[in-house]
Amino acid sequence: MDIEAIVTNLPLYFEGLVTTVQLVILSLALGLVLAVPVGLLASSRSLAVNFLPKVYIYFFRGTPLIVQMYIIYFGAGQFEPLRESLFWPIFKEAYSCALIAFALNTAAYTSEILRGAIIATPFGEIEAARASGMSKWLVMRRVVLPSSFRRALPAYANEVIFMLHGSALAGVITIIDLFGAARIVNSRHFVPFESFITAGVFYLILTFAIIWVFKRVEFRWHAHLRQRSS
Repeated sequence: MDIEAIVTNLPLYFEGLVTTVQLVILSLALGLVLAVPVGLLASSRSLAVNFLPKVYIYFFRGTPLIVQMYIIYFGAGQFEPLRESLFWPIFKEAYSCALIAFALNTAAYTSEILRGAIIATPFGEIEAARASGMSKWLVMRRVVLPSSFRRALPAYANEVIFMLHGSALAGVITIIDLFGAARIVNSRHFVPFESFITAGVFYLILTFAIIWVFKRVEFRWHAHLRQRSS
């Protein structure tokens, strides 16, 4: 094993680590902001209300992330109105295109998670809130959404991990993330095992950190479900 090649390029890996963490955090934040209203609309019983949200969810869940990213990064540039618009500085940059693709993708998965959690809200909780005089939107804000977030937390933890792993695709469109750094090291020193296993170790550490954070959050949010000592 060529350890020296890895040690020499550790600054490049740390640069890729920072880019990966930034992409994942920003895409998850943007995706969550989009997922809440989409999930609420998709959980509606009215076809006129839930049709478009469900189409959005099915499209982004039914197509590979790399296809979505290629459509946004390579495909958007073929439209002349877009190239002449104020949005072109965003779509001509690989980083922003990857961020848009990741945010839209994770928003679709998160919306479906929230939709299922909202539908699974016990009817008794809603009836009790209505009986206390709460309006429809107050019930949604104080009862349905908090209860849904608690139930959705384990599934959302998996989505965060999947988003971290999916972010490796950013290296395909010239972004120097962890995977991109591994590709550069391999091209410089021809050490595929060492270069990619090092990136894998970084991803593994990040995954364990995500699991630990969500375990702590679950421990706090689900405190009311634990048995109390007499």
